[in-house]
Amino acid sequence: MKTLQQDAQNALERLREMRPVVHSITNYVTAGDTANMLLAAGASPIMADDPADAAEVAAGANAVMLNMGTLSERRVLAMLNAGRAANERGVPVVFDPVGVHLTEFRQNSAMEILSKVKISIIRGNLSEMLFMGGIPVKSHGVDSSDAENAELKFTAAREVAGKYGCVCAVTGKNDLVTDGRAAVRLENGTALLRKITGAGDMTSAVTAAFSAAAEPFKAAVFGTAFMGICGEIAEKLSENKGMGTFRAELFNAAGMAAEAFAERIKIVGVEG
Repeated sequence: MKTLQQDAQNALERLREMRPVVHSITNYVTAGDTANMLLAAGASPIMADDPADAAEVAAGANAVMLNMGTLSERRVLAMLNAGRAANERGVPVVFDPVGVHLTEFRQNSAMEILSKVKISIIRGNLSEMLFMGGIPVKSHGVDSSDAENAELKFTAAREVAGKYGCVCAVTGKNDLVTDGRAAVRLENGTALLRKITGAGDMTSAVTAAFSAAAEPFKAAVFGTAFMGICGEIAEKLSENKGMGTFRAELFNAAGMAAEAFAERIKIVGVEG
């Protein structure tokens, strides 16, 4: 675990030295927050979502993040163009299948993206991962409402990682990251992250930024932990001041020192 924490410090330092360009085709409701979180963490965002230039932008990026939050046929085409261009250049692609279990359009779109684009990391909540893994889902909208069952979470993550040959990160009260063999459980975060729009979108974007500085498994661990730690810091600094202050402190926290980031990661289990 100490080695993983040292790797986390090194990865954040490298990310800030690189200032990777992260091409995010994301939820228009939270695109501004996603871009600002990337900037605060040390990356350089670009949010090109038109099919006409998505491929060219992705080809020149250091990482790509595809998010299904506000889906349309036009955005799906842009994601396909960006994803394939990224694959051709060896650029890592992070996929966030928001609400994949809710509609036939989302399900078909996700399957098309996964069949045509090689994904490095899939990040989502438990309901999304259960569906992706072929396990019955109970949910409320795009939020996960399945019980925070550690065994169920690991089963879903392992199924998704094996099925799509990628790293899977399932976030929630606790986070789990697996490549289908090794697995890491994390306990960073706060319930307040569920009270703001876009916490998951920002987590996926930061994970994409880390994928430019570390291999996929570690990038998924560091990206999920980073957002959780930002939430912890923001909660402490905004105590009794309301959600607006919490949201502002979330971006301030993203400027934490790399050493402090590594020290705060709460790894509660390593398997494989």
